[in-house]
Amino acid sequence: MTIITGAPPTPTYNVPGALGRGCLTGGVVGASFAALIVGGVIGNWPLFVAGWVVPAVYGLLFHLAGRPRRAREAAVVPRTALAMIESLEAIGSESSDVPARFELTVAPDDGPAYRLRMSQNINLVDLPDYRPRGIVVVQYPPERPWRVKIVKRPTPEWADRAAGARIDSVPGPAVPGESPEGCAFGMAAFLGLLLGAALVVLVFRADLFDQDATAQPNSSAPSVSSSSSTTVVTSGSATVSLGPDQSFLDKGELRRAMDSLTKGKGKRPALTLVVQERLLSVVFAPSDTQAPRFDPDSLPFERFPALVKEATTTLGVRSPQTWQLTADNLTGSLTLRVGVTGTEGTASLEADGQGKVVRRTPAG
Repeated sequence: MTIITGAPPTPTYNVPGALGRGCLTGGVVGASFAALIVGGVIGNWPLFVAGWVVPAVYGLLFHLAGRPRRAREAAVVPRTALAMIESLEAIGSESSDVPARFELTVAPDDGPAYRLRMSQNINLVDLPDYRPRGIVVVQYPPERPWRVKIVKRPTPEWADRAAGARIDSVPGPAVPGESPEGCAFGMAAFLGLLLGAALVVLVFRADLFDQDATAQPNSSAPSVSSSSSTTVVTSGSATVSLGPDQSFLDKGELRRAMDSLTKGKGKRPALTLVVQERLLSVVFAPSDTQAPRFDPDSLPFERFPALVKEATTTLGVRSPQTWQLTADNLTGSLTLRVGVTGTEGTASLEADGQGKVVRRTPAG
């Protein structure tokens, strides 16, 4: 087909806005996590509940704030064009939808052809249909031609055009189809996480340090350190921190950590359990509270790595920066939640007490 020559589209990104959202999201995550731990340790249950409520409210407000933009984008009729696959690379295979990275030559009917890099989830069954030099049908917003998506089931008219088309490669560098602030976004989110956690600890430092001083002579609050991990247990909570070369996603690591917390202490029901890459935190239920509780030893720890992998690879967060798995019984039944934060926003999935996924919330 005839290719119109001209300047390729120039992507525009709101990098300061993305960095601000990253810092704010990290701050909410850090403050909420610190509120759960500090609230459980000092027995401040309003603070503990706030650790659950604040991220839920933030997520709702974030969703509502994005509705006008999503409505505007939905009202715009996307443009359709043909594109040739220059190269593709599958970057994951943990589920039926495989994240794939494409480099395309996009040839609009009424504009110059351009080369583009983009990523999209492709069903494992359909992956052989996408080969280099193959022709596909794509769509993109008229004002943002770099936000290209491959149409998996085009109309018969466009399918016929794709079957008989031939597109020449466009030389030159490929236009990035994704926002380039990934590393900066991650740093902003990490900085926000530290600031949020530090703010909660600073506000409640008097109660927290008094609690630590009171618990220091108590034989039920030992601290065990080794070259590979550090374990701290108090009357109200416990944490296990791993070394830099370890992860709680390693086989058997979570089970060994829980055994070290409960060994010789009998059954201790928990209010919540939170797992991050190298940090395990458990808030135990006081004997005089009627709050929903669960037996932490009953958790399906062997399913945790698979749940985290599914959340970080199949929910549209192509560059995950942080993840967190939380177990609680607040809704009346044991629930596992995995939250993921990345350059594309936040995503989450929920599973039941056996580790079976019951709900997925993609990014965006």
